[in-house]
Amino acid sequence: MSTGRTGVPAGVRDWAIAVCVAATLLVTGLSGERSATGLDLLGYPLLVAGGLALGAGRRAPVAVLAVTGLCAVGYQAAGFDVPAVAFLFAVYAAVRAGHRTLTVAASVTMVATLPLGALASLHDMGEAFEQARGALEIAWLVAAGAAGEALRQAERRADEAERTREETARRRADEERLHIARELHDSLTHQISIIKVQSEVAVHLARRRGEQVPETLLAIQQAGREATRELRATLEALRDDDMTPPHGLEHVAELVERSRSIGLDATLTIEGQRHDVPAAVGRTVYRIVQESLTNIARHAGAATASVCIDYRPDALAIRVDDDGRATADSAPTPGVGLLGMRERVTILGGRLRAEPRSEGGFSVQAELPVDRTS
Repeated sequence: MSTGRTGVPAGVRDWAIAVCVAATLLVTGLSGERSATGLDLLGYPLLVAGGLALGAGRRAPVAVLAVTGLCAVGYQAAGFDVPAVAFLFAVYAAVRAGHRTLTVAASVTMVATLPLGALASLHDMGEAFEQARGALEIAWLVAAGAAGEALRQAERRADEAERTREETARRRADEERLHIARELHDSLTHQISIIKVQSEVAVHLARRRGEQVPETLLAIQQAGREATRELRATLEALRDDDMTPPHGLEHVAELVERSRSIGLDATLTIEGQRHDVPAAVGRTVYRIVQESLTNIARHAGAATASVCIDYRPDALAIRVDDDGRATADSAPTPGVGLLGMRERVTILGGRLRAEPRSEGGFSVQAELPVDRTS
């Protein structure tokens, strides 16, 4: 429920206004003079109903416009000379909601119908027109409609200004990302590539001469490879401008196939009844499988890996197992990849477990809630 600047919910504010208008109309009807028509018992409920109808003006402005108009005509016919205040509020609400043409038509109909309602109790056309004019002045109608249109335009301009600010902020963020990517590429890629090539050449020459390769040189070689891979991934992330479709559930099979191409016996199993899931959930599943398979290929020393995606009625479960070197008594080494997976899952309100298996190897399990009602 939306709230105003005062923090009061809009619905509560609407009903408070409706009750006040209903009370005002009822008090005016009780204290004013009225024609003796025998319809008093009908007039009082119409006075109250016309005011209380305003409580639904935000949700159904056209219906409220019709109800308040009928009530005004009804209590005029019952002999109550009471201004059509509720109808004016309804005109304001309907114009604010954007129903200008319909509101004009309803207002013209009211101006023409009110004298007929008053005529039912007065039996004199001149007096009926005079009472109807007092109940609903044309100037009041114009003022109510103008106020509603002014506020509608102000809200529209505010929404456009907000969208413009968001688009400007997004564009500046994209430009900054591209700038950082260019800086990283220009300043680091070349130097890291030289280190990587020179270390690999040195290792190759040492092995070719039959010499023992120093551990420090091997470490430099491995660090160069890792730095190149991480820098490439960072640049790809920075250059991502959200214009290309992100990877999701439909791309998991490609990850598994890619793992097979590098010698890992990977399988993919889909369980449960497939159903649509939010895009954020699909992206998170892809990232979990991607990071898990990458870790298996780099660190686990595994021959096989299995990926299982289980579609449950209110959740999506993912499990990635391997038969690598991890044992039940070895604690997992926290890394950036595992931390990133946990953060993604937590943001979506899910759970993540990453631990060695009792039979050997490592297991990553995640459960992501899926709201299928939205």
